[in-house]
Amino acid sequence: MKTIAIAFTFLVLSLAGYSQDGRISGKILNQKTLQPIAGASVLLYNDKANLVKMEITDDAGLFVIKSIPLGNYRISISTTGFKPFDKTISLHENDPGGLQIELEPEAKVLQTVTVSAKKQLIERKIDKTVVNVESSLTAAGSNALELLEKAPGVDVDKDGKISLRGKEGVTILIDDRPAYLKGEELVNYLKDMPASALDKLEIMTNPSAKYDASGNSGIINIKTKKIQSRGFNGNANISGMYSDRFRGNGSVNLNYRKNKTNLFGTYSSNIGDGQRTMLLTRNFKNADSKELEAIFDQKNKSHFHSENQSLKFGMDYYATKNTIAGFVLSGNMGNRTQTFDNHANLMSAEGNIDSMVYSTNKFVGKRKNFSSNLNLRHTFDSSGKKVTADLDYIIYNENSTTNVHSDYLYGDGSVQKPASFLTGKLPGTVKIYSAKTDVTFPFKNGGKIETGLKSSYVITDNNAIYFKKTTGEFEPDNEKTNHFIYKENINALYLNYNRQINKWRLQAGLRAEQTVSRGSQLGNEVVEDSSFKKNYINLFPTFYISFAANQKNTLSANYGRRINRPDYGDLNPFLFFIDEYTYEAGNVFLQPEITDQIELSHTYDNFLNSSISYSHTSNAISQVLKQVTEKRITYQTNENIADRYNLTISSGANLEIGDKTRLNIDGSLINSKYQGRLDGAELNVNSWMFMGKASAQIKFNNGWNSEVSGFYRSATHDGQIYSYAMWRADFAIQKTVLKKKGNINFFVRDLFNTQLFKGNVHYNEIDLVISNKRVSRTAGISFTYRFGKPIKNLKQRQSGGANEELNRIKSE
Repeated sequence: MKTIAIAFTFLVLSLAGYSQDGRISGKILNQKTLQPIAGASVLLYNDKANLVKMEITDDAGLFVIKSIPLGNYRISISTTGFKPFDKTISLHENDPGGLQIELEPEAKVLQTVTVSAKKQLIERKIDKTVVNVESSLTAAGSNALELLEKAPGVDVDKDGKISLRGKEGVTILIDDRPAYLKGEELVNYLKDMPASALDKLEIMTNPSAKYDASGNSGIINIKTKKIQSRGFNGNANISGMYSDRFRGNGSVNLNYRKNKTNLFGTYSSNIGDGQRTMLLTRNFKNADSKELEAIFDQKNKSHFHSENQSLKFGMDYYATKNTIAGFVLSGNMGNRTQTFDNHANLMSAEGNIDSMVYSTNKFVGKRKNFSSNLNLRHTFDSSGKKVTADLDYIIYNENSTTNVHSDYLYGDGSVQKPASFLTGKLPGTVKIYSAKTDVTFPFKNGGKIETGLKSSYVITDNNAIYFKKTTGEFEPDNEKTNHFIYKENINALYLNYNRQINKWRLQAGLRAEQTVSRGSQLGNEVVEDSSFKKNYINLFPTFYISFAANQKNTLSANYGRRINRPDYGDLNPFLFFIDEYTYEAGNVFLQPEITDQIELSHTYDNFLNSSISYSHTSNAISQVLKQVTEKRITYQTNENIADRYNLTISSGANLEIGDKTRLNIDGSLINSKYQGRLDGAELNVNSWMFMGKASAQIKFNNGWNSEVSGFYRSATHDGQIYSYAMWRADFAIQKTVLKKKGNINFFVRDLFNTQLFKGNVHYNEIDLVISNKRVSRTAGISFTYRFGKPIKNLKQRQSGGANEELNRIKSE
């Protein structure tokens, strides 16, 4: 209670500082088509004709100019292909009403205009936090997973698992559509996605009922680049970097819009090498006396090489003024080779080496992925009544092989037993079929109802075929061979209502989801057939209320329930071996976890955002370590271990120091409590963690910019595992060239080479210490070039139904 009282005091104190400064907001439209205009320059001049501020309209044609003194102003708006607009505004106590300004198209082709204003790196809105990728200089040359490491409230662990505000179970969307990938497949997908192909990250801790309920800690929507200018336009990026090995990536983004047709496409490619070293010490104790019996000291060094190519192509067709149809096709193919060199010493309690195991494992993975989307949007009238529909088909194919060779020696180096060979063929396929439709009904009183249906069907087929050899020829290893087929059908129906009443905005929603699943493990001579079925219905209510106390201060509260279903791979009992003493295993008995969360927050002038949230998760899924003491085996799996309780106090600020410095600060204090049973023993863990991230961007003269950023995460418990503190610092400097159409960026990530994972497990009979170090200090250079030529009298492109912004409560 003391902690909660301190948090509420912090929120109340952040309300201080109300002022009489005003703001001006509005929406810019095409006069002929009434479509919003993105990327328009909005300049505000005072009565002395001095420039006060400059903003750029977003994808919906909206702009907001905040923190300006009351008085008289002239607003000037310009963008390529439209006549300039000027208007005099008298700003008194209140915002002069959300201006709606219609620009008249030019009758002739204009020269290309380069807009040099830049979006803030981090924008904090009532319903989400937005990270604008192009505004981060240190993002150059990185991939999507590395970019997420720097996002506010987001943490990425040693295995690439993503958590938000201290909780796993994050749902990843790509352009508003579920990625459908889980576990290692999602990690590899994000590693192969260069940051140069991304526009922004949208982080939502409590989405509305319109979103899938999946993801107990929230949603991260990764928005890829979509060019807003008319005509033929594009941009290209190439990056090269070096740590102890070379990595490189590049992308090209093109868009052509004329008459009723809009064509767009993206190509990206990357190649990389890297390595990681894991040190593991395990102490095996007698189950009864608890005395030390043996020590297992292990060093594993892995090296990977990856090559990946991605291609996306799509079209939007404006059949009528109110009807847009489109399609998007995308493909991804890549190869990944990873070698593991493992040396393990099995020692006595006194530290004498009794035996040694030398193992090598070469893993080769080849992926071919394809996705397709058909979408339709029809707007019935100017009130906003509309219907959207989407059909998706996605297929992921992976053909992998693994080859493990182990030598067994005594402590003196003599042969203990014959060498063993294990080889495996690991083909896997994921097929996804999805259909959804959404309808919006606005009311004259300002309210709006949204409703929709969605159905998805997923089939995963993983067939791990192992062969072993100690002497003679290879023979089937039926104990390790496993063929697992999983089918899942989710049907959803939702209803969402929101309304603005003076300074209050209310929203309430309810989503119902039915899950029908079946898993089948096909047997062989040794393993019997087995299967399971699940059929359950869950209700997911959401509620949101906000109060605009004045022009700068908004208070809000929300409640929501979400579900986190087990990853497809985590349900598969497939085994992945480092050596015969260390491996990973799936768990067919995993149950979904359900989270209820309530949050209170305060926003001050898009400058300071503070919140306190509390959540309870039942059947919490956690990564756990298991031990077979008599065989000296330790393996990793996932289990529903306990109820989890999270209390999170967060605050973030955007600071502008003069005209040339921007500072972004974000911090979260998180308390996690686990209560349950694991391996027959009580699990009662209560720990605090602090996670902070900061970046400073400094603008110099003659087109030079720089950025310094970093993060810190304190030590914490996550179920069994205790993780030590970790931190990192990045630096970048950029020069604008080629008449402001190009940028050259030099960067160094993990400047002090400090991003090292260390942890331990001291639970029940398990006693181990682990460290996991990847070569993360990386220096590189990146070049970006923007090109294109506008075409006269073209409509502003709107995304199709599958790419439309899903409903969110806005601060405006």
